Amino acid sequence: MRDSLEEQARRYATQAHAAAGQRRKYTDEPYIVHPAAVAELVRSVTDDEEMIAAAWLHDTVEDTPSTLQDIESHFGPRVAGLVDMLTDSAQPQAKNRAARKLAHFRHTADASPDAQTIKLADIIDNTRAIVQFDPNFARVYLVEKQIQIQLLNQGDKRLWQQADHIIAQGIKQLEQPPYSVPESWFVKQAAKYGGLS
Repeated sequence: MRDSLEEQARRYATQAHAAAGQRRKYTDEPYIVHPAAVAELVRSVTDDEEMIAAAWLHDTVEDTPSTLQDIESHFGPRVAGLVDMLTDSAQPQAKNRAARKLAHFRHTADASPDAQTIKLADIIDNTRAIVQFDPNFARVYLVEKQIQIQLLNQGDKRLWQQADHIIAQGIKQLEQPPYSVPESWFVKQAAKYGGLS
């Protein structure tokens, strides 16, 4: 009996990330724990198997030698299309992080509601423990994600609310001791993105 589309995607993503030697940045766990968490969040709001497969595969084109053509030949055009909308394309002309991120925000803002739902799940999982693991990076990252989710308003509302809550919680945590980042710092960071939201 042939495996389900999701099981094929899980196996493909597991092998691709492992072959690329990818580990989770702060925990050193096998990278696949992140796509697994994203897939579970997507499953919590839909039983669409192609969306769940794309959640497993969402980082493969960006982070491994896999191409969109590989994804399409294994999983079909819809899954490949979703992965394409979630892939952060190289921005050689971008001069700094803010410019690169702006280009990515615009790319995901143009994504379909299904791709935006997967992106929200991705943000939720990446944001869960960012303050604990890297408070300095979290100061920039949380502002970026706060701006980005304003552009993901076609995604699933429950995941949007979860993402909004977890980002706000992280910022609030950074404003308290031992970090004590003033609110004005966050406002200044957000201004770098030119009121994109």
